[in-house]
Amino acid sequence: MKAKQIHEMKDDELVQKLGELKQELFNLRFSNATGQLNNPMQMVVCKKDIARIKTVLRERELAKKA
Repeated sequence: MKAKQIHEMKDDELVQKLGELKQELFNLRFSNATGQLNNPMQMVVCKKDIARIKTVLRERELAKKA
């Protein structure tokens, strides 16, 4: 997911997407532990998407306070 796409989303959409990505990361970790994960880079991409969403949510939170 690109940063531009994340910035265009609303707060409630971001929170929903964050939950979905956390669930996906859990599933990827489980697959990795059982040796069924074919592409370990999926975990890295998922973690980066989670970080991007958290960053945008935090930026918006700080902008509201200012």
